[in-house]
Amino acid sequence: MGAPIDAARPRGPGALSHLRVLDLSRVLAGPWCSQNLADMGAEVIKVERPGRGDDTRGWGPPWIAVSDAEGAAGASRDSTYYAAANRGKKSITLDIARPEGQAIVRRLAAMSDVLIENYKIGDLKRYGLDYATLSAINPRLVYCSITGYGQDGPSAHKPGYDFVFQALGGLMSITGERDDLPGGGPQKAGIAIADVMTGMYASIAILAALQHREVSGAGQYIDMALLDCIVALGGNQVTGYFATGEPPRRYGNAHASLVPYQVFAVADGEIVVAVGNDGQWLQYCAAIERPDLAADPRWTKVTGRITGRNELVPELARTMLTRSRAEWLERLEARGVPCGPINDYEQVFQDPQVRHRGLRVDVPRGDGTVVSTIASPLRLTATPPVVERAPPRLGDSTEDVLTSLLGLTSDDVAALREQRIV
Repeated sequence: MGAPIDAARPRGPGALSHLRVLDLSRVLAGPWCSQNLADMGAEVIKVERPGRGDDTRGWGPPWIAVSDAEGAAGASRDSTYYAAANRGKKSITLDIARPEGQAIVRRLAAMSDVLIENYKIGDLKRYGLDYATLSAINPRLVYCSITGYGQDGPSAHKPGYDFVFQALGGLMSITGERDDLPGGGPQKAGIAIADVMTGMYASIAILAALQHREVSGAGQYIDMALLDCIVALGGNQVTGYFATGEPPRRYGNAHASLVPYQVFAVADGEIVVAVGNDGQWLQYCAAIERPDLAADPRWTKVTGRITGRNELVPELARTMLTRSRAEWLERLEARGVPCGPINDYEQVFQDPQVRHRGLRVDVPRGDGTVVSTIASPLRLTATPPVVERAPPRLGDSTEDVLTSLLGLTSDDVAALREQRIV
């Protein structure tokens, strides 16, 4: 069955603390996936290029703060973009274009459970680091490749970033204000949602493959594509298109299947109101003191509110302008009507519920600085995620990994540094 997984690895309280992940990915989708696994306790070894590291280390400002000593020494800074997707990992530097670097990756793969990579198709095969080669060394290896278009098909060779797939995969066609309204036109989402969702789907696929390995004893290959994931994300919209033959259109902040479910201007700003069923509609009418609307048979059912939205919504909008944001939120919440303010991120982290849930985590680094990051939203009672390692400095674990796992000496590592292999 190939080389055994190293039984001497540290065991922690996390659900995945028995696993080792070799992370050859960079930018966002792959690192987001491996960060999920690190949050759950997996030992994640991030392999980066000597001298440069992950591309996103330089995607600043903003930057992670550095200590006074580092600043005085002119040490390179890491961006907060990098920090957002790389907590909990160990970083080693390795030139995988060199035979010596390739040999080290193969040795690490032999004692790993998972390998994640997002190189262009064929690159790792040239280096002898493809699935066929590594699975012959370690048949239990779960090997996950992340690319823009997938491993096959007429577009498989093309490069692409998140923005491209938001456009190509249909998301921008349903995001943004209607064409006939001010500011109308397609918009990308405010986050790199194709990357993030591919990282999430890849996490699920890896966990499924690991579970199957428990039954079969064998690993497998996973082919993840940003295009596939962004199309899948539109499932409820796409299913409607399949049924009707009509492509869905943009509704801005409104909802195609619920009314009222939108932003309303109020006396001192704006709020979101999300009426999700007919019972909530009656409670909403009571909260805004419009019993006439509740009694009108045109609006009793959601179907009528959808087909008559152009008549109903302006009437609601006039009423919503009569009170302040705080007044409306209090009245609507008292009636159980889903609603909320439109917060910026400063306001998000002032929210009492966000504070209660502990969604900000401040992680100290060895240099005395602190990196602030977001807590994992996965809440397991027996094996909760724990963030114990800040996003790593470039190569911070190179010597530790090579000596403790591969048995190299400090002199061996020094020689590799001299040759710029690490």
